[in-house]
Amino acid sequence: MAHPQHGLTSSWRTTAVAALTAVLGLLLSVLGTSVGEAQAAPTGLRVSNGRLYEANGNEFVMRGVNHAHAWYPDRTRSIADIAAKGANTVRVVLSSGDRWTRTSSSTVSSLIGQCKASKVVCVLEVHDTTGYGEDSAAATLGKAADYWIGIRSALAGQENYVVVNIGNEPFGNSGYGAWTQDTKNAIVRLRSAGINNALMVDAPNWGQDWSNTMRNNAASVFAADPDRNTVFSIHMYGVYDTAAEVQSYLSHFVNNRLPIVVGEFGNQHSDGNPDEDAIMATAQSLRVGYLGWSWSGNGGGVEYLDLVSNFDAGSLTTWGRRLFNGANGIASTSRIATVYGGGGDPGGGTAPNGYPYCVNGSASDPDGDGWGWENSASCVVRGSAADTGGSPGGGTAPNGYPYCVNGSASDPDGDGWGWENNRSCVVRGGAADR
Repeated sequence: MAHPQHGLTSSWRTTAVAALTAVLGLLLSVLGTSVGEAQAAPTGLRVSNGRLYEANGNEFVMRGVNHAHAWYPDRTRSIADIAAKGANTVRVVLSSGDRWTRTSSSTVSSLIGQCKASKVVCVLEVHDTTGYGEDSAAATLGKAADYWIGIRSALAGQENYVVVNIGNEPFGNSGYGAWTQDTKNAIVRLRSAGINNALMVDAPNWGQDWSNTMRNNAASVFAADPDRNTVFSIHMYGVYDTAAEVQSYLSHFVNNRLPIVVGEFGNQHSDGNPDEDAIMATAQSLRVGYLGWSWSGNGGGVEYLDLVSNFDAGSLTTWGRRLFNGANGIASTSRIATVYGGGGDPGGGTAPNGYPYCVNGSASDPDGDGWGWENSASCVVRGSAADTGGSPGGGTAPNGYPYCVNGSASDPDGDGWGWENNRSCVVRGGAADR
């Protein structure tokens, strides 16, 4: 159930080596380093230049859903059901045992197995930290770090599949000035314990960072990670009720090459009316991940945040239909991680225009125009007239404009923007290709 204390947000919420080191140190002192650039070579999912990548270099953009496992451990089909709707990521609520029943190491291993079987990336989070400083029942980030270190054997070897979200909304609206140092301390402890997964850290202020504490200190927190492999998570509810607020916050991170995801958001909330259209559209245009709250089981007056009714995958709510099948929704923008073969299956992956490929191919396209209909959403028949990415100059750029068929020949001033067929186009690989 949703947590009643969330007034301002969310859910229930050696000699040669020494010489080489000296040379590298000199180079870095002269050239400097980019805040968002990985300084190590982590295994599996990793951050580089403010983006999250798979081990093979494929950029991975989260499109998924939160699932409250800790409160509904018997709902074992939920991860598979979420994946079946097109999600490429599931954020799973766990408990360190400080507030709710501790999620055991064996259970975590089982949940990871479910994620892998369903071909989704697992973001695992400890929820007991929610609202610390304001909610007297909440646990510290230090307690969350203790938990992760205690179950590190379940995380080892899962770096391609698992992101460790250290603690959910680790401060409320009191004492949040400690967020920066407490977050750094937790990151360092996890790395010192040998946890090599990509990490995720939530903002304070019940996740919404209205004080800009995370925004203003993200660079130093990122630098505190020896692996430079930490992603920041903002939760967008009533504080983000205009497009300008959404765009300003997310653009700050993107422009500073700091990795950011919308770890939670809804289409309405008790603290205000979040602009879910702006959240989804901005995330899509900036290539930022988003994870909707939540699959099912909300209570305490925020039942409207359920994406499906009573964990029934066949009973999408208004919010569920919006998140999965609406504009910039999961069905049309999610790409399965390549570690699972995403995009390689004849009926899997996403077409260049952002719509999913039809699983049943031309059988879903009775009029033969290349557009089919599956799971209550449009899909593209691979290789058809609607599948516009067959040639180097085809397809659609991340900003929504088509790629120039004639490449740089259509861009005389070299700014990355061309003009073809009486409309603007983007030169693939140019300055506008983002």
